[in-house]
Amino acid sequence: MPARTLPTLPQAEVTSKNTAKCCYVTVGTKVYDITSFINDHPGGGDLILDYGGKDVKEIMDDEYSHAHSEAAWEILDEHLVGFVATESVMKTVAKSDHPDSIVPLPPTQSGKQELENDGITEDVETRPVYASTGMSSEEDLSKETDPTKDYKTHKFIDLNKPMLMQVWNGGFSKEFYLEQVHRPRHYKGGESAPLFGNFLEPLSKTPWWVVPTVWLGPVAYGTWLAGQGLSFPALAAYWTTGLCIWTLVEYGLHRCLFHIDQYLPDNRVGLTLHFLLHGIHHYLPMDRLRLVMPPTLFLVLATPFWYLAHAVFFYDWNAAVAVYCGGIFGYICYDLTHYFLHHRNLPSYYRDLKKYHLQHHFADYENGFGVTSRFWDRVFKTELPPPKVLKTT
Repeated sequence: MPARTLPTLPQAEVTSKNTAKCCYVTVGTKVYDITSFINDHPGGGDLILDYGGKDVKEIMDDEYSHAHSEAAWEILDEHLVGFVATESVMKTVAKSDHPDSIVPLPPTQSGKQELENDGITEDVETRPVYASTGMSSEEDLSKETDPTKDYKTHKFIDLNKPMLMQVWNGGFSKEFYLEQVHRPRHYKGGESAPLFGNFLEPLSKTPWWVVPTVWLGPVAYGTWLAGQGLSFPALAAYWTTGLCIWTLVEYGLHRCLFHIDQYLPDNRVGLTLHFLLHGIHHYLPMDRLRLVMPPTLFLVLATPFWYLAHAVFFYDWNAAVAVYCGGIFGYICYDLTHYFLHHRNLPSYYRDLKKYHLQHHFADYENGFGVTSRFWDRVFKTELPPPKVLKTT
């Protein structure tokens, strides 16, 4: 299923959301669900309910009645749930030769121009906002998160404090956890937010160069060892077979283990393990030191594949070792590619791959599982379509 963008809501539906149980407000065409903020509003919840289902731009801009800071607008943006086609927008739609360029919102560039020609300058969003992540583009992944405001708004994880025990003790439902962990945050320029908060902290951080430093030597030695019992053509064939098998393993691990989201047990053990394995990467995707796999975790995941290689190629120990070494080399390429896609400017092919992978983070985490290529996404029909762009005509 492709990523869902925020919907265009009927005006009547928005107007009806004016109670303490469900309260929407609007600013221009943007709709915000501020139900969870009613009790936290400094001016009292009753003031919010007075404007339930209505446009709050004028009152929020009125410095005499109730001054609002930049932070208040930022908090409001956290609650964006959709768009509403106001009466003035619908008048433009009614006379437009291309109404589909205006609604459903957000409009295309030409649709926005029509609105502006009619004097409609209300807050009309022109970027698609993805419902599952609250983001519009890869640039959003690097927008600084204010930990204090984020925690106050979402009541999930305070990035100023060690994260692991907050997940363990948070009492989160699986639905709430998955919703929050897939809404990316950006911590202090991409630094590492505290995970353990104690002597274990360094074990959770792995610089990218550790991967080739630790594993290229064993791969080279294993390849040489396998070559003692195989001809060069046979060694090359088995080794390449292992490399090709890795591409399927990469896809399978990412889709069936790292993104086992909907099959997680709804308890703190399952949620905490998910957070450690891959959830933290989606929560803080630009963390430089938690992008590649720590050697200890890799050993845990790689050990079953050693035995599997020897079970499948039982007839020749050297062949099994060659296949395994080719696969481990594939893993090294995968982890380095993953790091560089997040943090390096790359040649043409990799620029496209970078856009594809970051789209998995900001738009649709339920598709786009290939990191080093899209091949298996195409085979299993999980390939991401090009991200939505604004049309100029």
